[in-house]
Amino acid sequence: MQLREVPLTTIDGDPTSLAAYADRAVLIVNVASKCGMTPQYAKLEELQRTYGERGFTVLGVPCNQFLGQEPGSADDIKTFCAMNYGVTFPLLEKAKVNGRHSHPLYRILRETKDAAGKRGRVQWNFEKFLVSPDGSIARFRPSTEPDDPAVVAAIEAALPAA
Repeated sequence: MQLREVPLTTIDGDPTSLAAYADRAVLIVNVASKCGMTPQYAKLEELQRTYGERGFTVLGVPCNQFLGQEPGSADDIKTFCAMNYGVTFPLLEKAKVNGRHSHPLYRILRETKDAAGKRGRVQWNFEKFLVSPDGSIARFRPSTEPDDPAVVAAIEAALPAA
């Protein structure tokens, strides 16, 4: 199955896929509201506001797989994101990113190498995958902040031509 064909479900329960974002650069991030890295939400929202009109979207994937750091319901997650970080970017339903029961999206994304040439398991919450309109993927580990120059440069390079 191709990446853009993988069925996805929004946090509101509506069906979608990456095909809906085929003409955009999409930063897919597994997110959690009770993680030490949760403040990255603010920088993700900043990226959304900075580049959204130029063909960019952050896509948050809540994940409770790392020490139960995303225990809430869909409504809890939406409320937390809106009230604490003013999140406007789309969120998907909660998903597993590693293991036998991982979401098919992540089975494909985990094959992407990071800057050190390593692929495989998602290390923790807030791992980032930038999918370009041409289908190429760049991977950034959780400790790489959303506003890191390497992430920003990759986003700018992936934006669709004006």
